[in-house]
Amino acid sequence: MKKRLKAIFFYALFWLIFFVTARLFFILTQFREASAFNPGLLSLTFWHGIRLDFSAIGYFMIIPVFIMIPGVYFSGRWFRSFIKWYTYAFLVISAAIVVSDTLLYKYWGFRMDYTPLVYLKTPKAAMASVTTFQMVGITMGVILLSALFIFFYRKFIDRLFEGFERIRFRFPALLFFIVFLGSLLIPIRGGVGIAPINAGTVYFSEEMFLNHTAINVVWNVGSSVFNQKPVNNPYQFGDLTVAKELTSSLTAVKGTPVRLLNNTRPNILMIVLESFGSAFIEPLSGDSLTTPYFNKYSKEGVLFSRFYASGNRTDKAIPAILCGYPAQPTVSIMKEPKKTQSLPGIVKAMNGQGYHSSFWYGGEINFANFNSFVINAGFKEIITMDNFSPEFYNSKWGVHDHILFEALRDSMNNMQEPFLNVVLTLSSHEPFEVPMQAVFSGTDDLTKFRNSIHYTDRSLGTFLDWAITTEWWKNTLVVIVADHCRRNSTEMQEYSEEIYKIPMLWLGGALTEKGITVEKTGSQVDIPLTILHQLGLDDNYPFSKDLLSPASESFAFYTFNEGFSFITDSSKYIYEHKLGDSVVEEGSSPEVAGRYGKAFLQVLYDDYLKR
Repeated sequence: MKKRLKAIFFYALFWLIFFVTARLFFILTQFREASAFNPGLLSLTFWHGIRLDFSAIGYFMIIPVFIMIPGVYFSGRWFRSFIKWYTYAFLVISAAIVVSDTLLYKYWGFRMDYTPLVYLKTPKAAMASVTTFQMVGITMGVILLSALFIFFYRKFIDRLFEGFERIRFRFPALLFFIVFLGSLLIPIRGGVGIAPINAGTVYFSEEMFLNHTAINVVWNVGSSVFNQKPVNNPYQFGDLTVAKELTSSLTAVKGTPVRLLNNTRPNILMIVLESFGSAFIEPLSGDSLTTPYFNKYSKEGVLFSRFYASGNRTDKAIPAILCGYPAQPTVSIMKEPKKTQSLPGIVKAMNGQGYHSSFWYGGEINFANFNSFVINAGFKEIITMDNFSPEFYNSKWGVHDHILFEALRDSMNNMQEPFLNVVLTLSSHEPFEVPMQAVFSGTDDLTKFRNSIHYTDRSLGTFLDWAITTEWWKNTLVVIVADHCRRNSTEMQEYSEEIYKIPMLWLGGALTEKGITVEKTGSQVDIPLTILHQLGLDDNYPFSKDLLSPASESFAFYTFNEGFSFITDSSKYIYEHKLGDSVVEEGSSPEVAGRYGKAFLQVLYDDYLKR
């Protein structure tokens, strides 16, 4: 009996050492962020994070302790062999999570959850974001971390499970291990309180990096896998009826929109640019060198200067742009075909008006459930990398943007009008490998990103230079918008406005006004309703407003992992749900912005759950 208890004790200690090492490994690999904090602050992350460590250990201990219950009646080496291979398996899985998280955090700004596992359904597309060097680094890291702790286990722990003998007083021992198994619920739940432990339990600082460091990433992945589809709305800030009234007041149709089109049946060409942030657009106070074509055409159309992405990924942007449906903090409606088929959308509306609709993307259409979404959205024609010859597969993601635009150009010579074409670019996605000589010198990620943006801008500009010479241009509205931006520095928080502030530019011969700027604050979810009103049409978009109506409310709402931001012309309120409080309050009335933002998120998630 004592031997079994000793073995279990040191087995738990083994896993605690692993998780402490994993946290130290995370800190060392994020040294640019960690260097901003003194050792005393960082040491607090170990103290606060130990609750999640104990919870993870509790989960890992369930099966070994459960096996020990019938093991009271047996002896021999079978248990030692079982626990060894059980441990090896979970060590490799845990090491893969720990090492992968150190890379993903640099881009995402939050700890790894179940999201990468979803992308593994299309491994080729998932690997496209990872360079060969990074893959080698991840593989070596997993091997070394696993090997280190396998050696540690063989050296110090394995022998403790050797030579278990039959217990003399079996019934009391049986009861003891049953009770012991039940007692694991205490560390698993994080104590004996009413509320079970969650990632926010270990938050203790206003600095999000410290809170993120305290999270046990293995626990976080496991928790998100089993809790990715909550039955109840986790964002219940108050009475739902009141929340709906506040949300309706934000999106109520008010006034008559300013007419910017010369007819109600124009062609519509929508170009969604991968990762184009406002920081690279000169008229939006960005740099003047990265996007010369976009800067030039900004003077020839209608530029929306206070415009935001709905989320931080493409799979969250596309439903917002095409269906007026905001991004959700921890889930993505695009990945759920049952829900996306219930969404309204501009494609369905245009199909009903006799438009020919097509979706153009040079990558893998099955990635992140894109295929089911574009079909549910109503596109009559879908062009993907499968429509191109393999000789043009010169990018990890598929075909490069200039190839895609050349194919679009060829097809539009014989395009049936009126048309709705939606084009999604991909070359400015990681790993930023583009077919041109670098314009900006440097090998860091930001410089490579700028070069990829410059390449896509050139590809777009070349296409536009040709388009304005065609007959169809005279009756076409071109909507150019980014899907999101990216985290361009380790100092940038995951909720930073810079990640979500993006350009939207309207061009084309169908415009009656050129060279003007719209300063109303808005986001991607406002696009479908705004366009439809220009065509004299309407549809039910409960989370959208008309950007061109002077009387409509001026605001933008975006979400990040477990939080939201609500921005008006005069205030900004950013809320972190795990922290249970705001992380940014600026302007004349941030408390009002916070009240509207919470209501908006509550109503949105309630709607999401019901679809």
